[in-house]
Amino acid sequence: MDILIRQAKPHEYAALGEITAQAYLQDGLLDFGESDEYLGELKDVAKRAAAAEVLVAVENGLLLGGVTFVPAGGPMADIARPGEAEIRMLAVDHTARGSGVGEALVRACGDLARATEGCVRIVLSTQRTMHGAHRIYERLGFVRMPERDWSPIQHLADITLLTYKLTL
Repeated sequence: MDILIRQAKPHEYAALGEITAQAYLQDGLLDFGESDEYLGELKDVAKRAAAAEVLVAVENGLLLGGVTFVPAGGPMADIARPGEAEIRMLAVDHTARGSGVGEALVRACGDLARATEGCVRIVLSTQRTMHGAHRIYERLGFVRMPERDWSPIQHLADITLLTYKLTL
């Protein structure tokens, strides 16, 4: 597979938003399904691209997945602190899973982080059930950081996101 990782183009935003939304829905990652408020955030790639870097994986012109790289704080950062970049919303189309797309996207984020002045670490949040993503992160050297696990919905304690870090 010859995967190209590059910055998303505006004409790809809707397709990437749909890939991201479908990945979360099909994997059962949205507690409220189609009515989950977060679904709108997943689909709004233009909003992400205005505040962070959105990368896509493409092969032969076919969009396979994407990720949001937050280099240093800003409105897209959930957990990043000074000196940390953050990876968000990694998603791969179901037809391209297992082919190295997710790993290529995470590696590209690592390259961007290393090129970001003052960045010493990458952090990310993941759901407990995202086992495939956990394997990618751990294979690339990320380690769990349980002291920074958190819940995006304070009144729902059963939705706790796991935090991983990669020291550069």
